[in-house]
Amino acid sequence: MAAPVRAARLFRLAGRTVSSLPATCGHAVGPLERRCYVSVSTGNNLQFRLDERTAHSSLDLFKKNTGVIYRMLGLHPSHVQDNPERFRDWAVVFADEEISSGRHYWEVTVKKSEEFRLGVAEVLMPRDDCVGTNGSSWVFGYAKRKWFAMTGNKMVPVALVGKPERVGILLDYDAGLLELMDTEKHTIIQTIRAQFKIPLCPAFGLWDGELLTHSGLQEPEGPK
Repeated sequence: MAAPVRAARLFRLAGRTVSSLPATCGHAVGPLERRCYVSVSTGNNLQFRLDERTAHSSLDLFKKNTGVIYRMLGLHPSHVQDNPERFRDWAVVFADEEISSGRHYWEVTVKKSEEFRLGVAEVLMPRDDCVGTNGSSWVFGYAKRKWFAMTGNKMVPVALVGKPERVGILLDYDAGLLELMDTEKHTIIQTIRAQFKIPLCPAFGLWDGELLTHSGLQEPEGPK
């Protein structure tokens, strides 16, 4: 398991907002090469695919690397390419696009999954951590039939009844906002506030079922 994060965190539920302060993680790993990311996005209409080179051995990509499915048995780690970008301990996969500024929106269809995490992470996040357990990642998760916002290994409940089949993620890099959205009503369900200082990428954790990503979308008018 990932080492506990010792630095303090501040979470504020008023206005459905979670705020996080910078932290130091318990783990440190060598620098990862940026060559695994094919482009850098600074505008809107972010278009990405999932990067197989980062995918844990229990995760299979499909539909031209826009979807991911969890395999309980999976592949033995020795049967996947050994590279420093790959997650070895956690069922996590990153997208192949770096984000260094701007507002970006994408959606995720959830199929037969009861445990997953959706959000963003720093491109060079340690690969022995899970998304949400350190100060380098910010996610919205679902487990035990409940939603939560998570960063720095701290969870805050999200008042979302049920499990929608499709949700939206809105990132405003410059304003330090990550928002979970209702794709039917175009309303913001929960907001995480942070200070983004280095490039991010869309990040996904999955422990059963499937996730299908939808990128290259226009930002809904409602949340602006």
